[in-house]
Amino acid sequence: MKNRGWLFLIPALAILSISAFIPLMTVINYSLHYIFAGSSPTFVGFDNYIEVLRDPAFQGALIRQLFFSMGILAVEVPLGICIALSMPRRGPAVALCLVLLGIPLLIPFNVVGIIARVLTQSSVGLIPEFLALFNYDFNVSKYPVDAFATIFLLDVWHWTPLVALLCYAGLQAIPDAFYQAARIDGASSWKMFRYVTLPKLRSVLIIGVLLRFMDSFKIYAEPLLLTGGGPGDATTFLSLHVARKAESYQLGYAGASSFIYLFIVIVFSYIFFQLMTNIGKGENQ
Repeated sequence: MKNRGWLFLIPALAILSISAFIPLMTVINYSLHYIFAGSSPTFVGFDNYIEVLRDPAFQGALIRQLFFSMGILAVEVPLGICIALSMPRRGPAVALCLVLLGIPLLIPFNVVGIIARVLTQSSVGLIPEFLALFNYDFNVSKYPVDAFATIFLLDVWHWTPLVALLCYAGLQAIPDAFYQAARIDGASSWKMFRYVTLPKLRSVLIIGVLLRFMDSFKIYAEPLLLTGGGPGDATTFLSLHVARKAESYQLGYAGASSFIYLFIVIVFSYIFFQLMTNIGKGENQ
């Protein structure tokens, strides 16, 4: 055997498969039974799945989640590319930029939610006080738009640095010879970005898009700590909706909704991967 390095991964892969397989099978088993607090499990087949798909609360949470996740990708990916392009390639400023970008990524989810809650409190928060100077009544507990926008901007601040760091690493790996050849051919800055930079960033952009899409679907601590899913259900995303069903011991419903949740993430991730892998191939042939 020429390449035996992968053998060292077998123990980790075995542990990971067991730790993922057992919970998944447990969730599937729950989803096929009617399980409520104080009652014995009753096999109901796909009734829980039908109930979940017909539930207006689940449908609303799914629509909010898709709107949130698509908006996150539409903002964070272009913004991350712009930040990476504006960063210096050499010199002492590189280390400073990398450290500053890495700081938001080191802050835990719950800490981000608590800090945002302090900053947005209607009585003592800095953000409401600042916006009051412009005669805007900012209140995340009262206005759905304020609550949703705050969580959205919070995620943009927290995770855009990840996309920027990935893009910056990709930019550093592009040889200068490509840009020199483009300049000799008289290419403009936009054409160099369109036909040199973007194609060479394809692999890191695929990773960034998939990571941010899947992570955005898991958002939980921020809306829970900041708004509790409100006002009303304006910030009740899928993760929060499923968690509340599980907390109320509706384990059959929670299991079915969790499996549908997983299926949606897999399908959309596959679609994004195929689109980003195949886009622009015809132009390069």
